[in-house]
Amino acid sequence: MIKRFHVLYVGQVELENIGKDGTPADARRYSNERFAEVFWAARDVAQTMDELGYYALWTAEHHFQREGYECFPNLIQLSLWLATQTRRLKLGCAFNVVPMWHPIRLAEDYAMADIVTDGRVIMGVGRGYHSREVETFGAPVIDQVANRELFEEQIDLLLKCFHEEAFSHHGKRYDCPPPVDYRGYQLSELTCVPRPKHLPVEIWMPIASSKSIDYMASKNFKAMVTLNGEKILDDMVTAYRDACAKYGHRKQLGEDMIWGAGLYLADTPEEARDRVEPSHDERYKWFAPFGFVRYADEQGRVWGTPGAPARVPTLADGIKQKAWFCGPPAHVIEGITSIEAKYPGLEDFMIHWAEGLPPKEFKEQLRWFARDVMPAFGRR
Repeated sequence: MIKRFHVLYVGQVELENIGKDGTPADARRYSNERFAEVFWAARDVAQTMDELGYYALWTAEHHFQREGYECFPNLIQLSLWLATQTRRLKLGCAFNVVPMWHPIRLAEDYAMADIVTDGRVIMGVGRGYHSREVETFGAPVIDQVANRELFEEQIDLLLKCFHEEAFSHHGKRYDCPPPVDYRGYQLSELTCVPRPKHLPVEIWMPIASSKSIDYMASKNFKAMVTLNGEKILDDMVTAYRDACAKYGHRKQLGEDMIWGAGLYLADTPEEARDRVEPSHDERYKWFAPFGFVRYADEQGRVWGTPGAPARVPTLADGIKQKAWFCGPPAHVIEGITSIEAKYPGLEDFMIHWAEGLPPKEFKEQLRWFARDVMPAFGRR
C-alpha cells in the first residue's frame, strides 16, 4: 500500500521552445547564470513539498551538460543545503555516480551529511551512462565489463567505510591503506572519520538489467524503477523479489522499491495530454538516445530489440503503457491504484518532473496532487 510520495528532479533549467519540433537537444546552450537557476528551483520545490507532506525529493548527479537538462554536479552538497531550507523533507541521491568518485571521499561526505541532517539524506549509487562525463573523470563506461568491475570494487570499499570500525582493502584498483610508514609504524588498517550515524546505511540503486538486479539483491540494496511500461515494470518487480529471496532477503512484491511515473492533472484527460505533451516530448528528445525507453510491445519484446519498436515514444505510448497518467484526480488515482494493487509490498510512489515543465507550473501540480490525490491513499 502506497504510503510515501516522492519527486524526481534531475536538474533541468527552465527550457524554452520545447517539444518534438522545438530546439534540438544537442543545440541547446545556456549561460552560467542560467545553470545556477536549478539550485533555486530545487529549493522552491523542496520547500513546497515540505509544506505539503511529501516524503523525499530526489536529484541526479551529472556533469558538463551545457544543454541544460541535468545540472547538479554534487548531490550530497546539494542535499545538505536543501536540508537547511526545509524542516522534514528527506533528500535522495538518484544517483551518486560512483565511478566518478573515490569511494572513501564519497563515504566521508555522506557520513557527515547523515550526521548533521539527522538522517535526512538518502544514499543512492549508480554506475553512470554518459560517456562524456564518466570517461572524462578517468573511469570506464563504454567498456561495460570494466565499468561493472570498478563499481563493484568501489561498493565493497564504500560499505567497509560505513560499517566497519577499522578496515583494509586491497583490490585491483584500490590499495587502502598502502604499505607506508606513519608516525613510526606501518599502516595496516584505516578508520573512516566520521562514519554515518544511522546504520546500516539504506542504499538505493536504479534497476537497469537482470545483472544489476542480482547484484542489488546480493547487497540488499533497495530499488528504484521509473517511467517503465507496465509489462517491464512487472518483470522487474518480480525479478527483484525473487533475487532478494535467493540471498535470504524475503520480500513482498514491491517491497523496498520506489515506483515512479509521469503525470499531469487537469480537468479532462484531453486537456492534461495537451498541456504536458511538449514536456514529455522534450524529455525523450534528450533521453531516448541513451536507451531510456523502457516499454514493451504486445509480444512482450522490449522497445529497441529485434522486431519491437525502435522509435521515440509519444505521450500516447506512455499512457497506454501506464508509465504516464494524465487527467483529473480521480482518473490519476485509478491509474496509480491499478498498478499498486499488483504489488502488496509497494509503499513508495515517485512523480517524475517532466523536463520541459516550468517550475511554477510543476509546483501547482504538486499542490493539486497533494490536495486531491494523496489523501485517497492516506485514508485506506
